[in-house]
Amino acid sequence: MTLFRTVDPAVEPVSLVEAKAHLRIAHDSEDELISGLIRAAREEVERATGLALIDQSWRLTLDAWPRTGLVLLERAPVRTLLSVTVFDGDGGASVLPPESFELDAISRPARLYLAMRPAPATALNGIEIDFTAGFGEAGTDVPDLLKRAMLILVAHWYEFRGAFGADSQPVSIPEEYRRLIAAHRSPRL
Repeated sequence: MTLFRTVDPAVEPVSLVEAKAHLRIAHDSEDELISGLIRAAREEVERATGLALIDQSWRLTLDAWPRTGLVLLERAPVRTLLSVTVFDGDGGASVLPPESFELDAISRPARLYLAMRPAPATALNGIEIDFTAGFGEAGTDVPDLLKRAMLILVAHWYEFRGAFGADSQPVSIPEEYRRLIAAHRSPRL
């Protein structure tokens, strides 16, 4: 089972203007650095919570169907299921019709039930499930606590950027950040 992003989000949940206001920076000389910190903060929040903040496309590949017929989509919130594809031994793709599966996008993780499960003819990655996940297309769609967590990370990393080398980054994660994302983290069993 492999899950990877196929289309990145078009925008960041926190704008450069918002981050600079949070940092109380009026000059433009470090815009590139701050933009990179915003992107890194989004990726950290997404990694820590299992969420996609802004709409983006994902692909889950499987070697075989689970015995129960229930596939867990480990990125939330799932917005749409784009396709379920099964490959034959020659690499030919068969897209399953939408009536052959049922998506429960409300659960976390989202669940995909397939009553009909044609077996892939390839031993590895013979099944591909494409879907979109995210709170919406704009930063205004993202929960405020997650945006605040990003701003805390941006400020923390900006403040300590010169104290440690690039190979040591990120040096630490502030406790305030952990508290803000705690409600959005997936429970670990």
